[in-house]
Amino acid sequence: MTSLKVVLAAARAMLGSDTKPIGQHHGHNHTPLLRVRTSAYGDVIVKLHRNPQRHGQEVHAYRMWAPALGDAAPQLIAVNGDPPAIAITALPGTPLAHLNLTAAEERDAYTQAGRLLRQFHAAAPTRQRPGWCAYLASRGEQWLAKAGSRFSTTERRCIQQHLDELASLKVETLTPCHLDFMPRNLLRAKDGTLRIIDFEHARYDLSARDLVRLTTRIWNDRPDLKNAFHSTYGQQSDLDACVIKLCTAIDNASLAASTSP
Repeated sequence: MTSLKVVLAAARAMLGSDTKPIGQHHGHNHTPLLRVRTSAYGDVIVKLHRNPQRHGQEVHAYRMWAPALGDAAPQLIAVNGDPPAIAITALPGTPLAHLNLTAAEERDAYTQAGRLLRQFHAAAPTRQRPGWCAYLASRGEQWLAKAGSRFSTTERRCIQQHLDELASLKVETLTPCHLDFMPRNLLRAKDGTLRIIDFEHARYDLSARDLVRLTTRIWNDRPDLKNAFHSTYGQQSDLDACVIKLCTAIDNASLAASTSP
């Protein structure tokens, strides 16, 4: 069956045979998403996961952590095991990445984003994981190997140096993390309200890892957005800055590996 038929079959298994498709699009990395209309729940988003790991992570996040965000995150309606899929409430809004906002509107969005991420990081008690930084560094080395010739010798040496430093870093406190906290996963409604979607990467990790992509891909050219975010999230510590700098090596390596031929 095509992706549409597979998702629709999962939707009807979870929500009832009268479920009707009203829109389809591919999420990040072409994850199939279907918007359906149901008699019991109204409009619902059905998502088909690429593998059981992503499925398990997102189901756990929706059950255990997303409720801390209230109506600023979708609610889990149903879960399907085979194929791995979920049904969640459809939220109003457009991804922040697709909007042409004024500078003031962008600052307001990032002020809200800081508050929401702080709430998410506090959604469950912290955990202590000795050796976590060494584990992250080993994952970075795997991505670096997969990237092949995408990096020059000098670039590869620099990334490896950062990974070596990360491996020796003694940071063991983990919090619930989104791990894809980017404008594409922040919905802005017409009234300006911001909400978070897409929790398939969520897990316990270093809280500063949620700031890596914002720091390197957004805030370099927009310090005003960084300031707006930290006005509600809280100020960045020297240790946070160190984690962000070193974990940027992981982000660069994984991005290169995922786009390698």
